[in-house]
Amino acid sequence: MTKKTDKHETVDETIQKETAQNPESAVVEETASEQASYTLTAEEFAAAKAHIEAITKEKDETVTLLQRIQADFDNFRRRNASIRLDSYEEGKRDTVKELLPALDNLERALDAIPAENASFREGIAMVQRQMLDSLKKLGLEEIENDCKFDPTKHEAVMREKVEGKESGEIVVVFQKGYRMGDRIIRHCMVKVAE
Repeated sequence: MTKKTDKHETVDETIQKETAQNPESAVVEETASEQASYTLTAEEFAAAKAHIEAITKEKDETVTLLQRIQADFDNFRRRNASIRLDSYEEGKRDTVKELLPALDNLERALDAIPAENASFREGIAMVQRQMLDSLKKLGLEEIENDCKFDPTKHEAVMREKVEGKESGEIVVVFQKGYRMGDRIIRHCMVKVAE
């Protein structure tokens, strides 16, 4: 069965005319039809099958290796993010720890200024308050010292019998203690009742 084109010419006739005009296209069609019908011997088929299996195995190994490398990289990125955050927090703690003696000195200066120098005292108090507020923004908290002695928070430098105080109660605070989050920056130096 042949199809008619717009000019009432069959498709077979059109192909025959094109082949007569261009003999190379006929050779290409013959080669394509030869390639499509190529047959393999049993040995050639087994060799081709083994080659395909080897290439498939190599591809699977490469995919597995790439997945492993991707997982390692993801773990590396998470670990580095954690280390970077820990390093930042440790740097903050170290900086605050170095500033604590200056904060202590401001407090000592306030205690040493006589009452007659009220304006000078007020200026020192403002500087101390500003410094303490800045350190609190970084996460600094004062350790409570109006409680029982806690060796994780306090450092007992003296023991003394005091009437009206139970054993283990804090009597005097020599130096304030501070923490940042759950980390102790400096223990509170205290005198404890026996």
